Amino acid sequence: MPPARPRVLYVSDLAYPARGRRYCDEDIFLTSRLREHADLALCHPRDTVALMDGFDAVVVRNSGPVMAYQDAYDAFREHALATGAAVYNPLTGRGDMAGKQYLLDLTAAGRPVIPTVDRPEDLRRLPEAERYVVKPRRGADSIGLRVVPADEVRGLVDGDVLVQPHIDFAYEVSFFYVDHSFQYALHAPDPGRRWQLERYEPTPDDLDFARQFVEWNTLGHGIQRVDACRAPGGGLLLVELEDLNPYLSLDALDDAGREAFVSAMVTSLRAFLRDAAGTGG
Repeated sequence: MPPARPRVLYVSDLAYPARGRRYCDEDIFLTSRLREHADLALCHPRDTVALMDGFDAVVVRNSGPVMAYQDAYDAFREHALATGAAVYNPLTGRGDMAGKQYLLDLTAAGRPVIPTVDRPEDLRRLPEAERYVVKPRRGADSIGLRVVPADEVRGLVDGDVLVQPHIDFAYEVSFFYVDHSFQYALHAPDPGRRWQLERYEPTPDDLDFARQFVEWNTLGHGIQRVDACRAPGGGLLLVELEDLNPYLSLDALDDAGREAFVSAMVTSLRAFLRDAAGTGG
């Protein structure tokens, strides 16, 4: 951030009842450290439009699933784009920030993603499976996700859902990036306990896998989480590209790891605000 202390509005829903996570703990920690570098205030996502014009930047963090406050989020995006507000992450993300269309686009492009379709006539393009995952196009945090038998899928494809084969993966793993720099990886050894996370040492191939999606997303600044699963064949498949408000699971890191992340985030914010000032918004 610039030498003069910037004014930062930090957006979080501290009371969101996330399964297996405590948003408030993570944001209490991050705001306590960011206050060393900026004049900072914290608000609920529904209050952002009313407050944001008095700040140099809006940092969107653990603000919860947008579907819970879609009207307020739409108003925020409209206001931010109209005024040229500096929003971190920038609102140009192509991942979850823009909905789930990217899963369809990446499938069509032949990228290593869980195969995804949204039309009855495309179901034949999916690998045969006994069960399929059906989830809302604009869902988040597994809200509305269903696992159904193969003979029930066709009747559920109505244009508002995505369909994927149910994969018996070995484990899930998440790669965390600030700007385009890898920070750390965490994995859930037990597929049934998604948020019981441990440090994961990625291989060069793992990092090549994750990096391709960060580069595809083209965000110059910001925090991204690349979620993947280890498929039965041994390769990784993309589950989600979270670029709006990814939970960071900082509690799974040691003190040195948390400090390293804070340092990277502060450096990124400084560069982001310099760039925003140079473009007039």
